Amino acid sequence: MSITKSTDSSTMIPTRTQVAIIGAGPAGLLLGQLLYKAGIDAVIIERQSGDYVLGRIRAGVIEQTTADALDAAGVGARMHAEGLPHDGVELCVDGQRHRIDLAALTGGKHVTVYGQTEVTRDLMEARATEGLLTVYEAQGVSVHDLGAGTSTGSQPRVRFTRDGVAHEIACDYIAGCDGFHGVCRASVPAGALRTFEKVYPFGWLGLLADVPPVSDELIYVRSPRGFALCSMRSKTRSRYYLQCSLDHKVEQWSDAAFWEELRLRLDPQACDELVTGPSIEKSIAPLRSFVTEPMRFGRLFLAGDAAHIVPPTGAKGLNLAAADVTYLAAALADHYNGRDDEGLARYSERALARVWKAERFSWWFTSLMHRFPDNAGFGDRMQEAELAYLFGSQAAQTALAENYVGLPMVLH
Repeated sequence: MSITKSTDSSTMIPTRTQVAIIGAGPAGLLLGQLLYKAGIDAVIIERQSGDYVLGRIRAGVIEQTTADALDAAGVGARMHAEGLPHDGVELCVDGQRHRIDLAALTGGKHVTVYGQTEVTRDLMEARATEGLLTVYEAQGVSVHDLGAGTSTGSQPRVRFTRDGVAHEIACDYIAGCDGFHGVCRASVPAGALRTFEKVYPFGWLGLLADVPPVSDELIYVRSPRGFALCSMRSKTRSRYYLQCSLDHKVEQWSDAAFWEELRLRLDPQACDELVTGPSIEKSIAPLRSFVTEPMRFGRLFLAGDAAHIVPPTGAKGLNLAAADVTYLAAALADHYNGRDDEGLARYSERALARVWKAERFSWWFTSLMHRFPDNAGFGDRMQEAELAYLFGSQAAQTALAENYVGLPMVLH
């Protein structure tokens, strides 16, 4: 069974399920797999093709709690075999590197570098192996009768068209895992949600290339020319980023121009060890912080980018999405197993408590390492003072390390 093709027959699409999941990115796929393991019926509905979903280039720093969720979903084997455990991270400031020893500062915890594309592939393959239904290329997806009560309200429904045939699926609950621009959050009545947003005055120009990484660990760079990040997907594939103006276009940046600018921001050792090559992909992403409260409306639960966005500086996007669906899957399991509905009632509260801490860390780390257009003078001195304190204080380094490897989750 192909992992990237839509369902082959309209007759395979049911008229009812327990949970309808909108969005087949890693959040939706992970939720679907966790629900399957709990014996809960779910259908995933995705407007894009499977190939499109699998082709999206995203980050790949996995916290321990995310690794635990992937293990619980039965899809962690390849991550453990091929992922790169990182016990530390380096901050390069004005040409001098400072290593933050994550493992020593957190009692042995680390992160694993494993691409989000590979996480998605593992989840797709698991779903295909189990014969579970994902409807790709669903057009005109809409959600209805969400209900405003915590456990009551009319039965939700999802409508869409596939191959010219209209479908409607009734369900008990809808999980909105369809991203920032998805239909789920947009379907909540005006005034029911409150949003918080900060837009940063720069973006990240990213380049992916099949070249060995410049370092065994990630290097976050603060230079007079702006921020840079040296990352990787494997021992033979690297991902590099440059802070750039929001008015830049990716077409302005040749591979040669990218590599030249990166060298100007790196320390001498990294410049000497940098291996360059043709890009596989280049793109520019704006940076924003965004949170919506609450993450529930009636029988609709929002998760992942549908509910919150973080700047990529702290590598929290995928990990927050995994935490959301872990909370939600546990709450739904308690509900359907007749234990209680406390998890459903407190889903938004529990998820947002973690979200806001990750937002704080991502905002702090972004503010610390980037050059801001209006920061000349006092703002620059504040960054310098913060960095001097960080590098001279084990307590400050421990706070960074604890947040970077991921804060603990409390499910009950």
